[in-house]
Amino acid sequence: MLVALGFLMVATFMALIMTKRMTPLLALIIVPTVFGLFAGAGLGLGDMVMDAVKAMSGTAALLMFAIMYFGIMIDVGLFDKLVDGILKLVGNDPAKVVMGTALLTGLISLDGDGSTTFIVVTAALLPIYQRLGMSPVVLTCVAGLTNGTLNIVPWGGPTARAAAALHVDASAVFVPMIPALAVGLVVVFAFAWAMGVTERNRLRREDPLRWGPGSVMTGGTGGTGNTKTPTGGRGIALLEKVAARGDGTEAPTMNGTVLDPTRETLRPKLFIFNLSMTVAIFVLLIADVLPLSYLFMIGTAVALLVNFPRISDQAKMIASHSSEVIAVVSMVLAAAVLTGVLSGTGMVDAMSAWLVDVIPTSMGPYLAILTGIISIPATFFMSNDAFYFGILPVLTEAGAHYGIPAVDMARASITGQPVHMQSPLVPAILLLVSMSRVDLGDHHKKVLWRALVVSLVMLATGVLIGAIGIG
Repeated sequence: MLVALGFLMVATFMALIMTKRMTPLLALIIVPTVFGLFAGAGLGLGDMVMDAVKAMSGTAALLMFAIMYFGIMIDVGLFDKLVDGILKLVGNDPAKVVMGTALLTGLISLDGDGSTTFIVVTAALLPIYQRLGMSPVVLTCVAGLTNGTLNIVPWGGPTARAAAALHVDASAVFVPMIPALAVGLVVVFAFAWAMGVTERNRLRREDPLRWGPGSVMTGGTGGTGNTKTPTGGRGIALLEKVAARGDGTEAPTMNGTVLDPTRETLRPKLFIFNLSMTVAIFVLLIADVLPLSYLFMIGTAVALLVNFPRISDQAKMIASHSSEVIAVVSMVLAAAVLTGVLSGTGMVDAMSAWLVDVIPTSMGPYLAILTGIISIPATFFMSNDAFYFGILPVLTEAGAHYGIPAVDMARASITGQPVHMQSPLVPAILLLVSMSRVDLGDHHKKVLWRALVVSLVMLATGVLIGAIGIG
């Protein structure tokens, strides 16, 4: 019964948010509560949820102060040069912008922290998407796919968990999977290019005066001045204005966006200080010498003190980012209801045991491949810790009877990460969709099938190159 309730609860949650019958925040609270009562938890639900909230408090604090820190860095102008460089590289071509999104996400994802990656990528690229009238769902899809694929790096978490759970070396798990990772990234970039071309065609079809041959955005000289660019029905106002040149032509600018070059919060004289402090935070983040939440607390406090010495300005800056903070932190704390009910009622344990039991004996020699396939839905429905420390050791023990090495099982288990990264149980993806002002259901509609393809391609590549063996 717990198995059925567990899968039905997750399915109900997904159905409600993808059909937009309920917002993710409400669904994360109401759906687990109802199913927890059906599971017989009764008043014990309170303790389950509060235990999960305590466990998530560090993550909530991290996201709160990370959002504030990078928001301040955007306000003071730290990322303006980065965006200018990206603009020069990609121009006004939506296809190139989407490819730039994949490239930038990939580079920043190498630090192994999804939340930091999504904050920087959104800060740098969302204004460009808004200025060009591109759908922000494309941004979240490409960023989520790229980061999820690169999440298998040894310092990213899943590989380390798999290695620790099976007592194998992390490098022995990761290094043979590098070709599979490379192929997965090729597929991601192919998806990015295809989505970019689709966006380009949509813009040309919906606003030919702005995007057709000879228009402003395609390098023409007879602009119309039309700034009513479609936003794909996402309810996001286009924050663009157009500056007229002396020769009568028009060119889009950052005026009116969060990167407006005339904004009062710019601190050009403190650019070196802000850059040095941000680099220092990243170094300390990678070195893992301080808890991340405390690290960003210190960074936020110093950034406010140095850039805005007046107390009234500090209060104004904190208030200006309060809506983003509330949106993200509330989602993280609401997700604690789902994780608390899953673990507290025993649903996760029951689901894990069921997954192991349903595998027929005849499939034993293919248990590594099956582990890779199981990891796709399993890491979406439950946390990485639950899968790698709960399910993987049991599957590996079964695989040992068929001569499958533990390291092969570990390699197979990490191929589901592109799908895992899209789970509502992952705080970083909640951060991404919240900062991009994208509905989680819309994100899932675009990203899930593509993430499934990337995971299966990585698994197949691992089998073909011999990194994932057959007993």
